[in-house]
Amino acid sequence: MKNFKWLLLFILSLTWGSSFILIKKALLGFSPMEIGALRIIFAGIILFFIGIKKFKHIDKKHWKPLFIVAIFGTFFPVFLFSYAITEIDSSIAAVLNSLTPLITMVLGVFFFNFSFSKKQALGVFIGLFGTLLLLYQNALANPTKNHLYAFLIFIAATGYAFSVNYLKKKFKDLDTVSITSATFTLLIPFAIIVLSFSGFFERDLTEKINYTSLGYVIILAAIGTSMAMLLFNKLIQISSPVFSASVSYLITLVAVAWGVFDGEKLGWTQCLAAGLIIWGVVIAQKKKSTK
Repeated sequence: MKNFKWLLLFILSLTWGSSFILIKKALLGFSPMEIGALRIIFAGIILFFIGIKKFKHIDKKHWKPLFIVAIFGTFFPVFLFSYAITEIDSSIAAVLNSLTPLITMVLGVFFFNFSFSKKQALGVFIGLFGTLLLLYQNALANPTKNHLYAFLIFIAATGYAFSVNYLKKKFKDLDTVSITSATFTLLIPFAIIVLSFSGFFERDLTEKINYTSLGYVIILAAIGTSMAMLLFNKLIQISSPVFSASVSYLITLVAVAWGVFDGEKLGWTQCLAAGLIIWGVVIAQKKKSTK
């Protein structure tokens, strides 16, 4: 089980770390509203067929908590990330997303009665320091960017952190597929409404810029959303909330690597920050013998 959670962490890092560059590429043709809505719709349809047989086994008491998780952990973050990347680099968005473990720890302690070891806290703060160092260096390299949009990432990260703790607290008796499929299925009608007001249906999808962007969104929904959320919810169930949220540190490394591939520069300071982030993940996974 210990090795399996590390395998899940690695796969999630690759899939979610690649999501930022996919959003960036999709924005060349689509608006943030279109990307967010399409992402939810495509992912929702895929997950609906995966989990439809399990819906009848979900108790009525679970549907309200599932809707709360869907709104705060999926719906709003999907749109917030798309809007943020219109003004800040995709790698910066990933860096800011790595605040999630720290927010998870704070929310868990103050609102969900979770306890964390000193080693976990140390790992979170080491990773956070590496994150801030990487953010500072990128801000120096891109002084003309509107970094106020970074606040949108902070709000999205808070939504993720809330969901991590809420899932751990409320859904110990519900399997991963049921949770993920139900939350996305609940969001499909809302996403369709948003898409109908976005101007998407007036677009000419035969134009290269549009169908290329649509392709990026489909990949994003199928792999970076559907598959990733299934794996993430499984990770939450077999590990601690802080370890689960620590995936955001490794996501940062993957996203920065994609940024370099896309033409962004990486200096020794960024390499140092990346090393601190990895170190933080290793330390943060240390937990007490009892949960």
